[in-house]
Amino acid sequence: MSTLPRLDEPRPPGSGCQVPLPGGRGSLSDWHARRDAHRARVAPLAADRVQRSGRKHPVYDFLFEYYSYRAAHLLRWSPGVNVVLEGATLADTDWPHLFRECDGGVVLPADSFPEKRRAYLTWAIDYLRTTGDREPQFGCFGLHEWAMVYRTDDVRHSRVPLRIAAEPVVESMPLRCSHYDAFRFFTPAAVPRNRVQLTRDITTEHDQPGCVHVTMDLYKFAYKLAPWVPSEVIAEAFELAASARELDMRASPYDLSEFGFTPIRIETKDGREEYMTAQRELTRRAAPVRAKVLAVFVRLTNHMRHAEDAGGRR
Repeated sequence: MSTLPRLDEPRPPGSGCQVPLPGGRGSLSDWHARRDAHRARVAPLAADRVQRSGRKHPVYDFLFEYYSYRAAHLLRWSPGVNVVLEGATLADTDWPHLFRECDGGVVLPADSFPEKRRAYLTWAIDYLRTTGDREPQFGCFGLHEWAMVYRTDDVRHSRVPLRIAAEPVVESMPLRCSHYDAFRFFTPAAVPRNRVQLTRDITTEHDQPGCVHVTMDLYKFAYKLAPWVPSEVIAEAFELAASARELDMRASPYDLSEFGFTPIRIETKDGREEYMTAQRELTRRAAPVRAKVLAVFVRLTNHMRHAEDAGGRR
């Protein structure tokens, strides 16, 4: 787990910077180091995506296509809200239209967060708390990928061969998918076999922290509120999502040996035990990432409230 360099020491009053609730201050060398470390951290997968130039990868493309955050965006860096970057100009930032010049540097003020996105922020805080507090479940065995190719010729990764037919596996085990954004890709024949008929409206009622896709989606929550989320948090969620995607596809019916992935044979007892062990470890890793994303969202809400209160007092 990464440790974020601290740039959150309170700014003394009377500094002349109109940030109602300071989030910190970073010297030129500090924020340069932090920005460079972020870019180096995410560069390998981002560069791989760019260098492949249209050549498909059945595992990693998901991180840039289903999750609509381009490789170039992932390389951007932000310290989050109310952190003054000493010696920086607007041209030094990746969001010059949102940062402001302030007290010998630039800052992303909390009041730059758009009003129209506050409802989403409120919903996301409730969702992350509710789903994170649930007892994790580990009995699905990644069968959602099998349900997506069950009794159909329309295979999603048509250039990758199947190592085994989906039909006997799906018909020998119950489908226990609890995540709508996986369930919605089930084939028509697989849909009625699922334990619960999921809909978008009941997402919060069924999502739980043991779900591989719920873990992957922590990345979506983080990047959707960039640049108000510190980029280190986005990077950590991205790394977690990459690990979750690897587990997801290793347990699938696809033969990924060409891409260097050994299968987790969930059609066997040993394979199911291997999957559950990996799923538990992923859930353990996800807990602190979820906590960080939630803390950033709550902090952003508090910053905005303080900004509004200060504005009302002036």
